Amino acid sequence: MTPNPGSQPLSMLQALKVRPASFDDIKAAFSSGLKDFSRRPLLSMFFGLVYGAFGVILLLGFLVFDSIWMTLPAAVGFPLVAPFVAVGLYEMSRRMKEGEDFSWKDIFLVIFRQQQREFGWMSFVVLFVFWIWIYQARLLLALFLQWQSFSSLDNFIDVITTTQNGILFICIGTMVGAVLATVLFSLTVISMPLLLDKDIDFISAMILSVKTVHTSPFVMLSWGAMIAIMVFLALAPAFIGIIFVLPILGHVTWHLYQRLIDDSALAEIKN
Repeated sequence: MTPNPGSQPLSMLQALKVRPASFDDIKAAFSSGLKDFSRRPLLSMFFGLVYGAFGVILLLGFLVFDSIWMTLPAAVGFPLVAPFVAVGLYEMSRRMKEGEDFSWKDIFLVIFRQQQREFGWMSFVVLFVFWIWIYQARLLLALFLQWQSFSSLDNFIDVITTTQNGILFICIGTMVGAVLATVLFSLTVISMPLLLDKDIDFISAMILSVKTVHTSPFVMLSWGAMIAIMVFLALAPAFIGIIFVLPILGHVTWHLYQRLIDDSALAEIKN
């Protein structure tokens, strides 16, 4: 497409259009994601294993350093950083769609090179939201359970599930956490694979990501809820399930991005 005389060339943000999402899109993306996982299961599960192992180390660290109260909010909030971990899975799905062969080394090189692009800023956004999540959990703990001491994780769970202040801590923490999770989901659901695929700044990527949720709020927020449920169930058996669930969701996210972002106008930028 050639621009009209006197017209300004389209920016990347203007050229990339958001398509309305449907549950058929999610179904098709999920099917494609499962196929990608089945084609390269070992490499896919490696990323799930690294993510799960880091989660276990994180929680064990809280127990060893006597920060038992941190274990529950960390376990719930830890999945918030999953989109950044899944960059290798996005690259795998991209190459499989293009029919390109690749090795483990090829994928790791792509991940390493992202530090020279906008992923560094995007990871800062993700980790900042995770930090806010942990901080608000600490604040609520101080407000509602300041007189309580926790000798073990079982004792902590007993206090927050059997006392009035503990139940208030859980209820308000859940509401605040849901808001933070929705914000982060909106910022990252499309932006992470978009940053890998296109030469775009992280602000524009986040804007487009939020647009996908704003354009189809019921479908996209339902998808976000489905992700939360699957990840929560995967974390339950000592993080073992995440070895399988994270890579599948990573592949699915790539295909959903491909279905929701229309890049046909990019030819105008290149001309």
